[in-house]
Amino acid sequence: MHVLHGSRQPHAARVTLLTEGTYPHSHGGVSVWCDQIVRGMPDIAFEVVAVTGTGREPVVWDIPAQVSRIRSVPMWGPAPEGRPPTGRQERRLVGAYERFVTALLDPCAEDGFAPALYTLAGAARDGLLSPFLRSDRAVSVLTSVWNRPGLIVREARPTLHDALTATTLLEHALRPLATAPPRSGVAHAVSGGIAVLPGLTALERHGVPLLLTEHGVYLRERYLGYRTAPYRWPVKAVVLGFFRLLAEETYRKAALITPGNRYNRLWEEQGGADPGLIRTVYNGVDPAAFPPAGPEPDVPTLSWAGRVDPIKDLETLIRAFALVRERLPAARLRLFGGTPRGGEAYRQRCETLAAGLGHADAVTFEGRVDDITDAYAAGNVVMLSSISEGFPFTLIEAMSCGRATVSTDVGGVREAVGDSGLVVPPRDPAAMAAAALELLGDRERRRRMGEAARLRVIEQFTLRQTVDTFRSVYLELSRARTAVHPPESAPAASATKRRHAGRHRAAFADTATGPGPSAAFASTAVGAPPPGPGAAPGPVVGSVAG
Repeated sequence: MHVLHGSRQPHAARVTLLTEGTYPHSHGGVSVWCDQIVRGMPDIAFEVVAVTGTGREPVVWDIPAQVSRIRSVPMWGPAPEGRPPTGRQERRLVGAYERFVTALLDPCAEDGFAPALYTLAGAARDGLLSPFLRSDRAVSVLTSVWNRPGLIVREARPTLHDALTATTLLEHALRPLATAPPRSGVAHAVSGGIAVLPGLTALERHGVPLLLTEHGVYLRERYLGYRTAPYRWPVKAVVLGFFRLLAEETYRKAALITPGNRYNRLWEEQGGADPGLIRTVYNGVDPAAFPPAGPEPDVPTLSWAGRVDPIKDLETLIRAFALVRERLPAARLRLFGGTPRGGEAYRQRCETLAAGLGHADAVTFEGRVDDITDAYAAGNVVMLSSISEGFPFTLIEAMSCGRATVSTDVGGVREAVGDSGLVVPPRDPAAMAAAALELLGDRERRRRMGEAARLRVIEQFTLRQTVDTFRSVYLELSRARTAVHPPESAPAASATKRRHAGRHRAAFADTATGPGPSAAFASTAVGAPPPGPGAAPGPVVGSVAG
């Protein structure tokens, strides 16, 4: 486990950021957001618990003084140290694990998920869980459960290989339970999913309030990813069941949920979140840092910025550009942004597609740029082609630069754009091409849209608004936690700890009201992902909507 220590501010409010595959070890939208929050609050003391891949990932951000410590929790590095349970410990752990996997596969047993999860957390703390999950006993527990009469998953005839695969995936997904949870302050998960696990244990053990910010819907992106994952249905049933029930437990226990757009609220409410505890907080940018981009290029050019990743659906963008070029043979498509580790094959696929369509000379992958505003200035129109987004920074940055945009109708895109850009269905090259041609053919309309877009950012989506909102939330939650669990008091009994979640939540009961993807939370107990195209990052560690 990598630990980076910095300076400490013992008298400041304390916040532990819980991240997965993002800050401070990679770039992307969520990482930008984390950096903005941390740098915008020198009066708050931060720590970071970062779920990573191998644990060898370097810190790629300059860390400000108010971040006192960074702990890396590797998912695919060496197995955590520990010893296999024996005797009474083994019997207790076997029973809890049986209830745990039963909850994942049997809709009638879902109430057993949370108690079993916290028992597993205790075993992880004692170094027992990972060795157990790597044992034959854990595999035999799973095979006995999913072969029970009446379970739908039994009809898929699960194999021993399926059991080994599912157990291995669960062992890796549960590794964050072994890390020491924060004991004070506020635990702020900047995505759903496995990053939340230390926050749930911090609430259960120490009464630390849990704040959840969802930029994209983690559960939805897992569904998208597992549609093309190389696993049989029984494996998907187990793992997607885990992600769904973990999402529901998180929504129930969070003191406050701050989605990055109103679209995410629908998922959160359907997953059991109290609508009164959901407060939409949009991403923001500094308009001074993203000034009007200036003159457009002379050659008709579409530009795109982001990380090269399947969820960004560059293949649809390239196909749309091919249609644009049929009308405008001189047109160019310029793609700016890095290719994350593991994304090289996807980039090659996109380059091969461009060449196969006959446009390799006009489609350029230009990598990361020192000044992202250069990427927006490079195009007459800025494109966004994603199949899943939260409230994308690249979009509001381009808007602040006064560029007209064409974006897919995903996540909070429509909320961001309003009438200042064009929105098209995802995975529709023809619609995307038509919108791009519409704007490329009308300079005056592009100018009007660009001006309206910048004004919209200045009025609604500034960085100062975002930072001030979260500072207020941190201080309110810290005060609520102190009132429930004063620092000088002895740790409460476990029954009292379980009441903390409700008390923290009550402090925010009047903060928000508002308007749900019901199929996701109704059907996936047996691992059947709802209809939807696309692919997402890998099954356990992946940047969310970044």
